[in-house]
Amino acid sequence: MNLHLWKNYSNIILLLIGIFIGSLIGIFKPDLVNYLKPVGDIFLNLLFVTVIPLVFFAIVSAISGIEQQNKLGKIIGTMVLTFLSFILISAIFCIVMVYFFPTEAPKNISETITENIQNNATINDQIVGFFTVDEFYHLFSRQNMLALLLFAFLVGISIRNAGEKGKVFQDFILSGNEVMKQLLLLIMKVAPIGLGAYFAYQVGTIGPQLFGFYAKPLGLYYIVGTIYFIVFFSLYAFIWKGRSGVQAFWKEGLLPSLTAISTCSSLATMPVAIEASKKMGVPASIANVVIPIGTTIHKNGSSISSIIKIYVAFQLLGWNFFEPTNLIMALGITVFVSAVAGGIPNGGYIGEMLMISVYKIPSDVVPAVIIIGTLVDPLATILNSVGNILASMIVSKFVKTES
Repeated sequence: MNLHLWKNYSNIILLLIGIFIGSLIGIFKPDLVNYLKPVGDIFLNLLFVTVIPLVFFAIVSAISGIEQQNKLGKIIGTMVLTFLSFILISAIFCIVMVYFFPTEAPKNISETITENIQNNATINDQIVGFFTVDEFYHLFSRQNMLALLLFAFLVGISIRNAGEKGKVFQDFILSGNEVMKQLLLLIMKVAPIGLGAYFAYQVGTIGPQLFGFYAKPLGLYYIVGTIYFIVFFSLYAFIWKGRSGVQAFWKEGLLPSLTAISTCSSLATMPVAIEASKKMGVPASIANVVIPIGTTIHKNGSSISSIIKIYVAFQLLGWNFFEPTNLIMALGITVFVSAVAGGIPNGGYIGEMLMISVYKIPSDVVPAVIIIGTLVDPLATILNSVGNILASMIVSKFVKTES
């Protein structure tokens, strides 16, 4: 049992150990932190140069691999609308919660991070820069992520249109995707060291009040996630079949929830979730389609954590998260990340790191985002996995099939 827990939670445990050791160094040996910061910078740089090509390969391979036929059109259409609705509802609920329960960053950290930020671009330049670049090599800068995603999407469509003649290039893309996944997994093995060094630097330069800053968004995530699980999941079950739907959910939803928290893996929970949905009364023809697809592209927990992370990044920079433009962009980014994160190893927080490049946020903010993303993973896995069961319920309400 101990080996089982270690296998599933070793990343979180090692990261906590790294943060703990880094915190001790920052408190008791602050004169050493300037020597440790380069270690954190090296880790972040390796992460950046790996993530950019990985996203390109992942998007192109996903688009080019979509089946041409669409025999399950109605199920797929209803499923996509359900996924989108769930993600937006969870994100908006989280925005409301962070509005009423705000977090304030230590003033000296905002000044330190923002002192070198300059942005003289006009709104027209920013719109053009979001989606295009003027040189090919600019595509692979983390500052031009949306342009890279659009380019990758178009390349994936072009591979499909090329048919058999594009097969060799598609094989290269699939191979590159797998290689970059393995490279990212390799780099993430040293995350406790890199992030621990960065945390030591932050504690040493900012002070112990940093712990309070991290604690509040983490606590808020678990409160928001728990409320969302109890209230909104029950509401979705009620929409499905009234009180009997709620009773069925709470009767059969316990096992998938326990499986998710014990394995910390949506993929490992998927078979249990499919079986539970069938016991609740969801037709097998719907459960067998919605839940496997949802395991990759439907993540309520990632949606909530996405908002929390963007909000924390804005607080660190002293920016106003609640400006309408920022909120709209945050929702759009959250939808994309919630759909893409499942296709990338460690995507729960790597995806958020990619998103913040849209706001032109400096790399100093990334460690805070990664740390929060890792520590919320247990509850996020529950929300991601069990949320797919609720999605299958809603789809079955609007799409009638044989059981």
